[in-house]
Amino acid sequence: MNIKATTDYVSEINRLKKNKNAIILAHYYQTGDIQDIADFVGDSLALSQKAASNDADIILFAGVRFMAETAKVLSPGKRVFIPDMNAGCSLADSCKAEDFSKFIKDNPGRTVVTYVNTNIDVKALSDIICTSSNAVQIIESLPPGEKILFGPDRNLGNYILNKTGRDIVIWNGTCHVHEEFSLEAIIRLKNENPVAKIIVHPECELPVRMVADFIGSTASLLQFTKKDNSSVYIVGTEPGIIHQMKKANPSKVFIPAPPRDSTCGCSECSFMKLITIEKIFRCLMDEIPEIIIDHEILMKARKPIVRMMEISEKLGL
Repeated sequence: MNIKATTDYVSEINRLKKNKNAIILAHYYQTGDIQDIADFVGDSLALSQKAASNDADIILFAGVRFMAETAKVLSPGKRVFIPDMNAGCSLADSCKAEDFSKFIKDNPGRTVVTYVNTNIDVKALSDIICTSSNAVQIIESLPPGEKILFGPDRNLGNYILNKTGRDIVIWNGTCHVHEEFSLEAIIRLKNENPVAKIIVHPECELPVRMVADFIGSTASLLQFTKKDNSSVYIVGTEPGIIHQMKKANPSKVFIPAPPRDSTCGCSECSFMKLITIEKIFRCLMDEIPEIIIDHEILMKARKPIVRMMEISEKLGL
């Protein structure tokens, strides 16, 4: 089939979705055109919840690989596809299961809480999974004296530690997007736009968080801009979310926080941007690549993910 125009791809994607009883789940960090064709757009927690509560036969995940793996774990009877298997995650891929297993053994007697931004074999080593939306609440749901091991993002772990004061040992990992925001450039933007509010993700480094007017998960940042009465925002997370911010607040101005590398205009996630409209079409058409997970690993990873979702539901998150 010879398809060139984006409108033709969208038309064919909609036809294939209907014929195959498929849904598209897209993360906020996808490009705007992909967010607009998705059946549901959200952050990791909301996408996990949606993956577990739909009647589709096929889930196409417009995001990165660990997200598609989570969808498969929560819907083992469904077929789950990702348009590009190379859409990994620098944070997840830097935390290998064998290394994390040793980290756990070196810190015995601790409840292992891992960020959803991990590959499936690391989730299988965990007691509870969390997202940036529920991380603080997950930790606070544990008994006050419980010792915790957290991984892999050190900045999110530090943020949780400061918020809760709990006994937490933290794996030394970072996200290549949130680690690279330039504090100097953010301050310069603030000086140029004195009415702007600085809003950042908790994966950002401490100095960046310290100058922020609001710190929150991707979904929380979006909700803040909807409810807040300011007109200008400096946004310290992957700029894909700005598409939803502009849709919800067309009269407001959103400035992406720049990275330290002055040759780059904004901090895009190169892995998220591997997904394209054409790849989504090809994936639905050919039904490849498919997420296949070993049953034993799937069942081990399922327990901490389900525990997260049960705690989140109980807390109304």
